[in-house]
Amino acid sequence: MARHREAVCRLCRREGVKLFLKGLRCFTEKCAIEKRNFVPGQHGQARRAKMVGYGVQLREKQKMKRTYGLLERQFRSYFEKAVRMKGPTGSNLVIMLERRLDNAVHRAGFAGSRAQARQLVLHGHIRVKGNKVNIPSYLVEVGDEITLKDKMHQNAMVLEARNLAQSQGLAPWLDIDRENFKARVVALPRREDVQTPPMNEQLIVELYSK
Repeated sequence: MARHREAVCRLCRREGVKLFLKGLRCFTEKCAIEKRNFVPGQHGQARRAKMVGYGVQLREKQKMKRTYGLLERQFRSYFEKAVRMKGPTGSNLVIMLERRLDNAVHRAGFAGSRAQARQLVLHGHIRVKGNKVNIPSYLVEVGDEITLKDKMHQNAMVLEARNLAQSQGLAPWLDIDRENFKARVVALPRREDVQTPPMNEQLIVELYSK
């Protein structure tokens, strides 16, 4: 599976906003946005050019893609599915991305970032309703119970993620038992549940509708 292999902090700098791609690091003074909030590259420290129209729409699409760790073809596939669903296309898109298993594992506090969550899923450490699921794009449903394999409960990365999650807000669509590394999907996520980072999905709809 193709993935972004370069320094992810450059992605936050390119978008000019924290995408929370590095877990705990994003909440410390080591965060790239805190240290050098300008576009990476030779001319990055020049003033950001004011964007209008297509440029604004493109940056919004890139921000959402990078937040959820997707490449263009996969992101476009989600958009096409969102178009065919009932309701606002933009909200449908965000809700589908939130329902991804790797995102749910991250929201539950089992991993400090979606990249870490994807690794846990791919390596077979996550169970859904008691069954191993190693597909990060698996869409969780109401009633699904997500658990972490017992032998990972004392993993340093997992424990650090749990400590970080305890100081962050909860995902209201998940009933989380952090002590036992369990989370149950009690409702489908709503658009208003997703506040960080701020995204304007309507601009993405306008971009793909051209």
